Amino acid sequence: MTISPDFSVASTAVTAALAALLLLGEPVIGRRAYGSLARRRDTEPRALVRYFTFVLALWWAYAAVAVAALLLSPGIDAADLGITAPERPGYTVALILVFLAVAVASGRNFRGLAEQGKNVPGLASIEAMLPRTTEERRLAIAVAVTDGICAELVYRGLLIAFGVGVLGLNLYAAAAVSAVVYAVAGLYQGRTGVGAFALYGVVLAGLYLATGSLLLSVVAHTALSVRDLTLPAPDRLRAAPAA
Repeated sequence: MTISPDFSVASTAVTAALAALLLLGEPVIGRRAYGSLARRRDTEPRALVRYFTFVLALWWAYAAVAVAALLLSPGIDAADLGITAPERPGYTVALILVFLAVAVASGRNFRGLAEQGKNVPGLASIEAMLPRTTEERRLAIAVAVTDGICAELVYRGLLIAFGVGVLGLNLYAAAAVSAVVYAVAGLYQGRTGVGAFALYGVVLAGLYLATGSLLLSVVAHTALSVRDLTLPAPDRLRAAPAA
């Protein structure tokens, strides 16, 4: 995979501002928003709906900036941001099927553990986001899909291109920087969240670099997000026997 993005002055300014926001502002925004949700979750029936609505608006705003950066630079092709067909379609399709199978199998396993009252890895850190109603579940799926599309476009597509085209980094160094920026976004989940986001960032960047397209990383990211955000809420499980 090779990219050669040529950022214009306007595109450089827009992308640099977004990168600064992601690195310095996003951890604060995420931590405060999730903390507020956790405090209001049990007392305000529509707290999660408002939280998901905010997250959706924020992600699409970030994605709009990525599109603006592309449109403001005649020297940047869509393929420089990973918006292109995979270099090896057969290999990509095979990996997509593998990731979907893993997401389904692990999702069933996690759901079984949750229903038995056993520990589910990482569940406690996102407990406030787990849906309890049909409306919340639909929004959770919308957030998961949006997360998969927009996060990959911004963190993998735009930031890696920025690292190569503006910072002068090679492709792998730019991918490493993007993984670091992505890792700090997990601060709202504590140290464990930062570590998990760092691992996901490395894996997803690797999938992008291996295929030359965001398609595989978008599918993998979306599948894992849907799996996690549709797990049963612990309090709903505790209420089940009484019901």
